[in-house]
Amino acid sequence: MCDHAQVQQTVLVVGGGGREHALVRALARAEGNPNIYCAPGNAGIAQDAQVRPVDVNDPRAVTALAREIAADFVILGPEAPLVTGAGDALRVAGIPVLGPSKAAARLEGSKAFAKEIMVAAGVPTARSVTVTDVATGVAAIDAFGVPVAIKADGLAAGKGVVVAQTRDEAVTALTDALERRVFGEAGAIVVVEEGMTGPEVSLLAICAGEHIARFPAARDYKPIGDGNVGPNTGGMGSVSPIPDLSDAEADRLIDLVHRPVVAEMARRGIPFSGVLYAGLMMTAAGPRVLEFNVRFGDPETQALLPRLADDALEFLGNAARGRVPDRPVAVHADPCVAIVLAAAGYPGTPRQGDVISGLAAAALGAEIYHAGTRRNDAGQLVTGGGRVLAVAHRGTTVAEARARAYAAAELITWEGMQMRRDIALGL
Repeated sequence: MCDHAQVQQTVLVVGGGGREHALVRALARAEGNPNIYCAPGNAGIAQDAQVRPVDVNDPRAVTALAREIAADFVILGPEAPLVTGAGDALRVAGIPVLGPSKAAARLEGSKAFAKEIMVAAGVPTARSVTVTDVATGVAAIDAFGVPVAIKADGLAAGKGVVVAQTRDEAVTALTDALERRVFGEAGAIVVVEEGMTGPEVSLLAICAGEHIARFPAARDYKPIGDGNVGPNTGGMGSVSPIPDLSDAEADRLIDLVHRPVVAEMARRGIPFSGVLYAGLMMTAAGPRVLEFNVRFGDPETQALLPRLADDALEFLGNAARGRVPDRPVAVHADPCVAIVLAAAGYPGTPRQGDVISGLAAAALGAEIYHAGTRRNDAGQLVTGGGRVLAVAHRGTTVAEARARAYAAAELITWEGMQMRRDIALGL
């Protein structure tokens, strides 16, 4: 049998956003010079990988494509293929995959299930009540007081959480989800959670069995506006590392959160293999888990992967095959800051088709990750989604990385472009 290290490998990255572009770029830097496919990809990813159309919600279609290109392993980027079972279909086909099973993906696909697991595993989290009707939800709101978080149970593209500062705001959010169904079936069940205050931390780790490889801590910025005001988005920027969380503390959080959750899942006959992302709030009473994702975060990945010192092909390929080192992921010391550039109208209905300019100048030194981009009939690069680009830059300090990232981002323009100006400022 041939040694994987001696043969050019073929990798399929599933997804079409900035996270997937960051994964493609990291793989492209690998020593093994892999043959990289991305499905469905986007206009920017098409410059770095072979893009193929695929319905990411259809496990059979994902598996058929992986077979067609003879993929050595697959990385499932977004949450949709994970919660619909692409990981299971690929494993049945004998194709290594980085991503958990459909059953394990419920940690992200259902906030109520995640809460159940946290309580059973003894993981610190806020008090909450899971409700399916407004009256019960209002009783929980009154019991907890404000601020209070109203969370759609299912997937809502990062927008299903409202942290209400007043009772009226909380009741409106509850009614919007349960009766007006603004999140569709994702909001048919709602988790009402007591409000917490403190800085947030994103802690990602690749898990396989009892082995956990921790990435450095990162921080993302959800609200659309400077100073964390306005509606939540999928994330307007990220930074890694964060000076207020040491490596020793990150290791302690892995022991406090990730290991007990993985153990509880295994106890239930739902082994977890893949990326476990814990979104935490560092409250005055200690860390509390806000949510779990079961894949690389977006935009945290855009700040983490430029720091990766491990060979991405070897590291991610081994992880897809269930071989994970029980140690922190090797990274470069230089911090990285990623700035998200969003379309006009985001996070509501983003305007599409605006011509993007300035990319060539911005790309001199910076990493430009495409998310919502496409080509128009004239071949011009235009906006094609809500979050359009992420501009990432390393520096010897967070301040230097931030200054460099913003200097590059300022060179990019299109009509109505939105950009927070305070990413990684004061952290």
